[in-house]
Amino acid sequence: MQSAPAYLQALMHWDDLRFFLAVARAGQLSRAAAALGVDATTIGRRLRRLERALGQTLFEQTREGQTLTEAGELLLLKAEGMERHVREIEASPEAGQHLAGSIRVSVSEGFGTWFVAHHLASFAAAHPRLRIDLVASSGFLNPSRREADVAILLARPRKGPLYTKKLTDYRLRLYAARSYLAQHGPVGTTAGLRDHPLIGYVPDLLYAPELRYLTEIAPDLEPRIRSTSINAQYRLVAAGAGIAVLPCFIGDADAELTRVVDEITVTRSFWLVTHADTRQLARVEAFTAWLTQLAAARQGRLLGT
Repeated sequence: MQSAPAYLQALMHWDDLRFFLAVARAGQLSRAAAALGVDATTIGRRLRRLERALGQTLFEQTREGQTLTEAGELLLLKAEGMERHVREIEASPEAGQHLAGSIRVSVSEGFGTWFVAHHLASFAAAHPRLRIDLVASSGFLNPSRREADVAILLARPRKGPLYTKKLTDYRLRLYAARSYLAQHGPVGTTAGLRDHPLIGYVPDLLYAPELRYLTEIAPDLEPRIRSTSINAQYRLVAAGAGIAVLPCFIGDADAELTRVVDEITVTRSFWLVTHADTRQLARVEAFTAWLTQLAAARQGRLLGT
């Protein structure tokens, strides 16, 4: 009896193929490891096992990372087809009334920490069989490379096989600790800001141009105390180190902070992004619907009204 083609044998090891797809899309073991939440040695071990099962080399090591061989390109086509079938099964009514599996959400550090995480318990309780990865960091995973199922971005992507819609606008204002103003006096005008230490991002380490707040307020305003982390900036303000632009959903949440130069506001938007091929999966639809409803219900907090 003739044995099945090698790629069909490999499809029986779907978990190994999941690692293969991650490396094929990321181009590097380290990036694939970050996307899957495992270490690079685990991915390397799975790839070697897959190559032994197939009797073929799937990647070539280059200076840039891992590049698919001809055999790897062929397997990629087959594996992506298998992936689509798996997602169809997961999304089908026969899969059960309760969502299962996992969903990875990439979101900015501030929004993830101060807004999404604050309410995520309700979504998790409604879907007890669903594993949720909340990747809240300075920078974003890429939905077009399938690094995340859902991403909340600061700007609308202009290319890639993506489905994008605006989630919500949000506002930012200048904040200082009440104790700081009690010691140093009030700040009534934009010009008065120049007499105080300003807190902001490290200019050459910005992961998005939308984070350039101070120069939008006045071209010559520069932070003297700088951090890549919005949470660190908040902590600096709370400790009385100076004045910073913070999202209202952060600044207004701390009663020990107060707004400075109240007429100054900065408006930005969050964009909800999913891969076009996976946006209709039940777990993705459930999360995006939940987050959209949450943002609509909490507009006052997001806009600082």
